[in-house]
Amino acid sequence: MNRLQGNTIEKALQNFGLTEKETQIYIFLAKHGVQTGGEIARRTRTAKAVVYRVLKILQRKGFVESTLEFPVRYTAVPFETILDSNIRVKHEEARQIEDARKGLLVDWSKISRGEPESPIEKFVVIEGNQKIYNKIYQMVKQTKNQLSIIATLPGIMRSDRYGITNEIINHPQKAKISFRFLTDITNADLKAVQFLKKKLKASVDLRGRNPELGLEPFPRMVLRDQEEILFFITPTKQADLKTEDTCLNTNCKSMIQAFSSVFEDLWLHSTDIKKKIEIQTGKIPPQTTIISSPEKAKAKYFDALNEAKREVVIVTSSTGLFALMKQTSILENWSKRDIAAKILAPITNENLVVAHQLLQWCELRHVPLGYYETTIVDDQHLFQFNNSSTNQNKLKFEHTLYTNDLNYIQKKKKILFDIWLKTRTPSSETIKTISNSIFARPEPAVGHQALIKETSFMRNAEYEKTGKISESDVLGQIKRERKQTNPKNPTWWDTLRYFGSVASAIIEPAPEFRLPKMVFWFNKYDEDSPFGAENYIVVLLWQETDAGNFYVPSAMVLDRPEPSKFRKEMLAGFPAENNIQIFSQDEIQFRLKGATFFAGWTRPIALGIKGHVIPPSCVLFEGYGDVKSGRFNNAILSGRQQEVWYNSLDAFVSYFHPQSKYVGSGTEGYIEKDWVLISRPPKQNR
Repeated sequence: MNRLQGNTIEKALQNFGLTEKETQIYIFLAKHGVQTGGEIARRTRTAKAVVYRVLKILQRKGFVESTLEFPVRYTAVPFETILDSNIRVKHEEARQIEDARKGLLVDWSKISRGEPESPIEKFVVIEGNQKIYNKIYQMVKQTKNQLSIIATLPGIMRSDRYGITNEIINHPQKAKISFRFLTDITNADLKAVQFLKKKLKASVDLRGRNPELGLEPFPRMVLRDQEEILFFITPTKQADLKTEDTCLNTNCKSMIQAFSSVFEDLWLHSTDIKKKIEIQTGKIPPQTTIISSPEKAKAKYFDALNEAKREVVIVTSSTGLFALMKQTSILENWSKRDIAAKILAPITNENLVVAHQLLQWCELRHVPLGYYETTIVDDQHLFQFNNSSTNQNKLKFEHTLYTNDLNYIQKKKKILFDIWLKTRTPSSETIKTISNSIFARPEPAVGHQALIKETSFMRNAEYEKTGKISESDVLGQIKRERKQTNPKNPTWWDTLRYFGSVASAIIEPAPEFRLPKMVFWFNKYDEDSPFGAENYIVVLLWQETDAGNFYVPSAMVLDRPEPSKFRKEMLAGFPAENNIQIFSQDEIQFRLKGATFFAGWTRPIALGIKGHVIPPSCVLFEGYGDVKSGRFNNAILSGRQQEVWYNSLDAFVSYFHPQSKYVGSGTEGYIEKDWVLISRPPKQNR
C-alpha cells in the first residue's frame, strides 16, 4: 500500500488501496448511513451489477459491513477505525522488516555479486516532498566524509520534521564528517535560526550565503561524498509554497564536479550564521545608519554620485537601467573626468538596447536576478536599497542603508569584484537578432522562434504572417491536434504531430571550457508524439558553408533508437547526419517545472568537428516576463513543411560545466512550454 499523499479523504482512501469507484461508494455510505444495494445504485446512478461487485470488494477489504436482514443493507466502517487499522498494520510491517533486516542482509550477501567496479552514471527523477526527504535521509545515513546542502530556511526546518537533523546529530561517524548547510535569512527567520543553531550545536557548519547582498540560495542541492547529488529544479521562489518539489538525483562524476564548484564558490563568499544574526538584529557595522527619510536618502545618494572622484560600482535591476539612462548629465560628467563606472544588472530582451547605450559611458555586465540594489562610491560610501533586483521598476529610497565603514565596504566590494570577473558584457547577438543579421530580413522574425530560423537548418524557410494569437488559442490548437492520430510506424512521407516543450540557448563558453560557441536545442516530446515520449538534443556550431556562415547541426543525441532513421533523413547534408548518438533514457533528462526547464546528460557528446567534446553537464533555463504566443509556417531544407504553435518565455540560462558555471543573460535563451509541431512531407510527394 502506498503512503498517504495530500490532505483529502479521497486521496487517503486511494492510497489505502481503493479504486475511484470503491472510494465513491464508501464515501456515499459514510454520508448517508445504512443503504441497500439497490438504493446505492439508484442514488449514485451506477449499474446494480457494478455496485454489488464493489460492495463485495469493500467488505473483503474491511471498509464495509452488511446486515443479516433481507434485503441486505450495507454500512461504512468508520474512517477513524480504517485509519487506526492501517497505522497498526504499517507499524507491524515496519517491526517485522526491522526484525528480519540482519538475516536478509546476510542472505543477500551470499547471492549478490557486489557493486560493479564502474557504476553506470544515470539520472533518477524524484517527485514529491515525502520521497525527496526520504532520499536526503538515506544520503545522510550513507555519508562518510562530507555532506553539503544549499537550501532555504523553511526547507531546512522541514527536514527537521522528517528526522534528518536528528540523524545528523546522532550519526555514528559525525566526528569524522563535515556537515555544511548554506542558507539565507531575514529578520522574520531569526527565532527559527536560533532554534536550529541550538539544536544542531556543533554538528553542522551553518552559514548564510552573501548575506550583505540578500541573495537567494539557488540552486538548491544536496552533495554527498563527491558520489551523488540531489538537485532541486523547483525554483527557490516557489519552494516555500505548499507545492510538491521535483528533484534530479545523479551519480555522474562530471555533474557532481560542476555543482561542487558552484557550492564551493558560494561557500567561500558566505559568512557564519552568528554574524548574519548580528547584522539582522541591529548589530550593524560602526558608522552605519538606516536613512528613513526617502528625500534625505535620495539627496545624499545623488550628492555622492556627483562628487565621485575615482570609481562607482552599481548593482541595479533589469528596469533600473532605464532609470540610469535618464541620468545622462551624471554619466557624461563621469566620462569627462575619467571616473570608472561599473554596472551589474540582469540583461533581458527588454533592456538590451539601453544596456548598449550605457556602454558609451561605463562598463556593464550581466548578473542573474536576486541581488539587492547596491552602490559603492570611491570605496568610501555604500548605499543599499530596500528592494531586490528581481522586479522593481525604480529605486525606492525608503529605509536606505548607508555606511562609510571602510572594512564593511571593502568586504562587499570584493564580493562584487569576484562576481564581475565571472560575468560578461552583453552581446548584441541574441536569439531574436541573429536571424535578422543572417538573412537581412527587413522585419523581425515572426513569433518567438528566431533561433530556429537563424540556423542553416531552416534558412530556406517561408514565413506566413499571422494575427495576434493568445495563450488560450495555442492551448486550444494543441488540444485539437491531439485528436488527430499519428501513424504507428511513422515514415518520411507521413504527416506527423509532435507535442511537448522546447528550450534553446546560445552558449559562448569561457576559454577554460575548450568549446566553441554553440546553440543547444532541447526537445521534450510526450506520449502523443509519433515515437512516443522522448528527449533529444541538437547541437549547432557556427560554420562557413557554401551559402554563407550559419549555425549548422553538428550533433544529435536521442534517448531511443526508433527515431534515428527518420532524424537522419531530416539532417541529410549536415554533419549531424553522421553524428547521431543514442543515449539510454536514464542518461539524458529533461524536466519542465513551471517556468523552469532543466536539461542534463551523463555521457560526453562528441561534436564531430575539430575533436570537440561536450562533457556530461546540464543547462538550466529560468523563464521570466510575459508569455509570448504565436504560430509560424516554414520548410526545412529536407523539404518537409512545418507548422508550429507555441507559448513561449524568454529565459536566463545557466550552463553547469565541470570547469565552472556559465551564466547567460535573459537574451540568450527561451522556453516554449506549450508546443505542437505539425510536420508534413514535401509538397511534391503528398
